[in-house]
Amino acid sequence: MHALQYELTLPADYDMGVIRGRVARVGHVLDDWDGLGIKAYLVRERGAHGSPVNEYAPFYLWNTVEGMNAFLWGGAFQRLADDFGRPQVQQWTGLAYEEGGAAGSPAAFAVRRRLAVPPGVELSAFMADTVDGTARLAGEDGVVLAAAAVDTRAWEVVHFSLWEHDTPKAEGDVYEVLHLSEPGRGSLPRGRQW
Repeated sequence: MHALQYELTLPADYDMGVIRGRVARVGHVLDDWDGLGIKAYLVRERGAHGSPVNEYAPFYLWNTVEGMNAFLWGGAFQRLADDFGRPQVQQWTGLAYEEGGAAGSPAAFAVRRRLAVPPGVELSAFMADTVDGTARLAGEDGVVLAAAAVDTRAWEVVHFSLWEHDTPKAEGDVYEVLHLSEPGRGSLPRGRQW
């Protein structure tokens, strides 16, 4: 499993209806994309759920590198880059994935938390704790799914969860889910990824 996210931070007075309209028009394009586990079309609006910014920040869990590369280099990502400029694309290697108790419910909100891997920690123990934390998070009331992944270049762990309600019990940046493409969600490997 591979995680990917890019963030488009928009002006404070930006009409977020433009992003909502874009997702309504084109969100379905990835509903059957080969190699994609999920794409959550995420927004934060300034002043809502503690957000200091307006932001469009889709989050992906990929089953295959080929699917991810087809998205990035096959034209789909280029359209976004043409419209908004080419954003920095963050990538993480999968550590854990779990379905939550609300797995059959529509995802309404997401929480993303990025955390530095402290220098000097025993990596195997730290990553095992991260995997255990993902399982605990998936057990919270209202969780649709939970995942964790690591960027070994920056030594950063990302925790990601989808929730059926607007009161997630997780720390991090809270996003509204506008659409969820999930063609390969059932194929995402459960549990520890090594």
